[in-house]
Amino acid sequence: MEYFDESALPMAVRYARAAAEAGLPAGQRTYGHMLVMGLGVTEDRARAAELFRAASEGGDAYGVFNLAQLVDDPDESLRLLEAAAREGIVAARALLADRLSALDRDEEALGWYVWAAERGHTGAMNAAACWYRDGFGTTPDPVQAVRWFFVMLAHGDGSGIHEAIQLAKAGALDEEQIRDAGRLAGDPGSAEALIGTALGGGRT
Repeated sequence: MEYFDESALPMAVRYARAAAEAGLPAGQRTYGHMLVMGLGVTEDRARAAELFRAASEGGDAYGVFNLAQLVDDPDESLRLLEAAAREGIVAARALLADRLSALDRDEEALGWYVWAAERGHTGAMNAAACWYRDGFGTTPDPVQAVRWFFVMLAHGDGSGIHEAIQLAKAGALDEEQIRDAGRLAGDPGSAEALIGTALGGGRT
């Protein structure tokens, strides 16, 4: 898939197809991706699913993750997502959390969101923050909520800082709790900035 311009796509397709036909799991997964996206080939999701299944049977974790998103059986999809997640695919854990949430398995979902958040998935950080704020899958915990809003900011997503300000202004946290959130996030500077902005630096 590492081609530099569109003109090289036919060559990439040939190599991917050859690798897939040779039974190489990475080739099966790559050519399957091309078939799903219609990259240089006619879209063929059924064939892609076959290739992803072969790749997963060959030990390719991303093949497992990709297959999970194509199978029709929701139970199989969950099993595959969990298998990919346990192999360390961060996006699989975030998607698994979404699926578990839709099934009202909120405590499990939160655990997966936190795991993905700890590994840099900003969508999971936002989910974890909001769930701790609102008490989904746990009792409300504004310290953990603000912690994850701070971590989002450190990863270049400032949308959560407005939520943190609202929590502080509403009295959900005092100065020491905000500092705890900053310590957990590894960002004491953001904690002091929030105290100054939301509390005026003077309420404990």
